[in-house]
Amino acid sequence: MSISTSGGEQRRPSVVSTGKKAPAGGKPAEGEKGAGAKPAGTAAKSGSAVKSGSAAKSGGRSGSGARVPAGRNGGGGKKPQQRRPVAPVKVSQGRSWGSISLFVLVGVVAAGIIGYGAYAVVQNGKKWEDKAAAIDGIVNFRESDPSAVNPLPGKESHVAGPLTYKVNPPVGSSHNNAWQNCMGDVYDAPIANEHAVHSLEHGAIWITYKSDLPADQVEQLASKVRGNEFMMMSPVENLDRPISLQAWGYQLKLDSPTDGRIDDFIEALRQNASMEPGAACSGGITATGTTPRDNVPGDQPMPPAGG
Repeated sequence: MSISTSGGEQRRPSVVSTGKKAPAGGKPAEGEKGAGAKPAGTAAKSGSAVKSGSAAKSGGRSGSGARVPAGRNGGGGKKPQQRRPVAPVKVSQGRSWGSISLFVLVGVVAAGIIGYGAYAVVQNGKKWEDKAAAIDGIVNFRESDPSAVNPLPGKESHVAGPLTYKVNPPVGSSHNNAWQNCMGDVYDAPIANEHAVHSLEHGAIWITYKSDLPADQVEQLASKVRGNEFMMMSPVENLDRPISLQAWGYQLKLDSPTDGRIDDFIEALRQNASMEPGAACSGGITATGTTPRDNVPGDQPMPPAGG
C-alpha cells in the first residue's frame, strides 16, 4: 500500500511478520529493539523459521505449504500408524481324488452289504409259496389245473402198473407204491414216471432234460444234483424244451442250464412242496427204465384226496 504526502508518493517500508504479536503499548517486539527493523532479508529468514516451527506444532505443514508426516521430524504430532500384519495366503493344492474315490467305494460297498442284508431278511420272511410264485415262467398246477395233481379219477394215490399223465413230465397225481431213489441220484437213462412222481410226493426236485442235450450242459445240471438230498435227474423222451424242472404241483421249463431260475426253483420248493413231510428219499428204486416195478416195498397206499 502507498501513502500520499505532499512530497509525492512514498512507499511504506515492508514489514514481515515474525509470527509474534506486538507487545502492548507500542513496544517493539523482541528482535526489533535498537535502531528500527532488521533488513528485509533477515526478517524473512526469521519469519520463515518461526513459521516453520509453528507449522511443525500445528500439524506438520512446511513453509512451502506441503504437509510433513507427523513425528518424522521429532515433533509432537500423531504417532505413526502401524501396518497390520498381512495374513498368509493359502495355496490350494487341489482335491485329493484318491481319498474321495476310496471314500465313495467304501460307501458303495457298505450300502450294498446293507441292501443285501435287508433283501435277505425280506426273502427269509417270505413263505415258500411266495418265493415260488415270484419265479418267472413257473407253472403252479395246484392252482391252474388241480386235475394234473390230484389222484386219477376212480383211482387211489398208489396204483400198480403203467399210468397215463396229463402233463409231461408229470408233476403229481396217482403213482407207484415205490419211489425212485432221490439222494442226489443222476440217472443217465429215462426212469419210470410212476416212481418219479412218488419221489415228488416226498418233496424231491426232479430235473429232466432232452436226450440230445450237449454233454457239457448235462454235466452242468448234474453238478446241481450230485450230493444233494431230495434231488434226482434223468433224461425224458418227447420233451418240448431242453430242460424241465418238477416239484409236486409245480413245473418250470428252460433252455439253458445256466439259467438262474434253476437255483431259485430248488431253493423255494425242495422238501417244501412235499405232500408227506418227513418222508425219506433213500431206499427207493435205483434202476432205470420206463416200466414201473410192482411188488416192490414202498409206502402204504394213501386215500384219495377228500376221502
